[in-house]
Amino acid sequence: MPVPFDTKAEDEKIRAMREAEEEDVASLIAERYGMQYANLGAAPVDTDALRLIPEEKARATEALAFRKDGPQLSLAVAQPKNEGLKALVEELESRGLKVTQYLVTKKSFEHALERYKELSYAAASQKGVFSISKEDLEKLSGTVTGIPVLREYLSSTLTDKHTAEVSRLFEGIMGTAFAMKASDIHIEPEEDEVRLRFRLDGELNDVFSFDAHTYRFLASRIKLLSGLKLNIHDRAQDGRFSVLVGGTEIEIRTSLIPGNYGESFVMRLLDPRSIHIPFEALGIHPKLLARLEKEIARPNGMLLTTGPTGSGKTTTLYAFLQKIQTPDIKIITIEDPVEYHLKGIVQTQTNGKDYTFASGLRSIVRQDPDVIMVGEIRDGETAGIAIQAALTGHFVFSTIHTNDAAGTFPRLVDLGADPKEFASAVTVAMAQRLVRKLDPNARKEVPLEGENKKLVEKVIASVVDKSLLPEKMDTLWIPDPKDGSNGYKGRVGLYEGVFMDDELGVLLRDNPSASDIRKNVARQGFLTMAQDGVIKALQGLTSLEEVLDIVDVQRD
Repeated sequence: MPVPFDTKAEDEKIRAMREAEEEDVASLIAERYGMQYANLGAAPVDTDALRLIPEEKARATEALAFRKDGPQLSLAVAQPKNEGLKALVEELESRGLKVTQYLVTKKSFEHALERYKELSYAAASQKGVFSISKEDLEKLSGTVTGIPVLREYLSSTLTDKHTAEVSRLFEGIMGTAFAMKASDIHIEPEEDEVRLRFRLDGELNDVFSFDAHTYRFLASRIKLLSGLKLNIHDRAQDGRFSVLVGGTEIEIRTSLIPGNYGESFVMRLLDPRSIHIPFEALGIHPKLLARLEKEIARPNGMLLTTGPTGSGKTTTLYAFLQKIQTPDIKIITIEDPVEYHLKGIVQTQTNGKDYTFASGLRSIVRQDPDVIMVGEIRDGETAGIAIQAALTGHFVFSTIHTNDAAGTFPRLVDLGADPKEFASAVTVAMAQRLVRKLDPNARKEVPLEGENKKLVEKVIASVVDKSLLPEKMDTLWIPDPKDGSNGYKGRVGLYEGVFMDDELGVLLRDNPSASDIRKNVARQGFLTMAQDGVIKALQGLTSLEEVLDIVDVQRD
């Protein structure tokens, strides 16, 4: 039986051959004119460069800017004999730009012109920055109310596989991430598709998927903005860019690693507005908050807070610094890295070699500070210098990795610190976790019964200061998803604190276990994280299920 002739496939082959021939001819003509040659169908177009020439003028002169690196500007020219070309080049050079002309085919030029469509989302910006207007963000915030709506929105921006539409997808991703207050954006290539995920309120959520063709253009766009190398695909890279959101510049830290199906991207959104949380709005129980306010006002001492990555330690310490900041005290920080910038505070960043936490802290002490913040105590040398700073007239804020507040002291001993110095140096040890808050408009009250009741009663029975308990303890609140919401909105902290006193100072001299320390400090009458979590669940701030996922309630 004869095989039917595939006319469509043959036409496609002929079209591809003709386009390849056109590119070959253009390359030869470029040599004749003494110009360089470019194929914009394959090369990425930098939208920051594209903005330098309005679309109307680009069409009239048959020339557009497709790459900008400092003052170096690459200009794509479809017709070298165009009468307006010379004037265009002179105008660009008058702006201090060094123009290199590249001959391109008509097809290639038309392909690049499509990129102008994406400029409706992103306003003019410098290299490594693009803007989302306040109006666009407000519109997205009002429209994108949940993940189902988000998927529909992103799908509508990707109507085909043209470069312009892919770039609009990227800007749609960024806009919706800010609208939904995502902390991280994950782009993960898999065998059959590329998965897009947002971290919302600490939880990763699948929000969209697209094909490999779209991914390649998207990856180029992110690399260009982040200042990463386009031609490297087999090693990790780190970069950054900024987004102007309604006039506020937000830094994006980009990390990529090579994978089996392509490079995996994670973009962390460092919104400075997220750390400007008032001291009183952290979610700390009023009794603990009042004691902390007194402790951080001391002229010397040390406050250590502990918790896993992403538990809000940095936000808490920044809130403390902003609470005590006045013109008459000097505050210096050493961080790895400096993620948020605080006005009126000297912030320094480790480089991992010459300027470490230990060496930096040693130098900071010579800068006559009143308050020092050390991003993390990781080793014995840093611990020792921090303790000495606290003993010699400075107040030191820092973090350390342990499971709870009581575990802070055994951890310092493990690092080589002398427990005999704890009573004079360490004034507060804290621990914290973040739990999702129930959406007031998507929750419901249910009776407290069964195993939940037994568990809550056990935790409540261990609370020393009964005045801290809520009046109503016979119901719980649970999420009641509606209108695309999962029942949660935002996060709140669970906190516990241990305060130095004479009795604890004597106990610590013998290097007791964390369990012995917990038993001793129960007399201080502050809530543990588990107790704080259960009370917040009874009050309807969060759900008991959320608390059980985050803290070890059984221990109490």
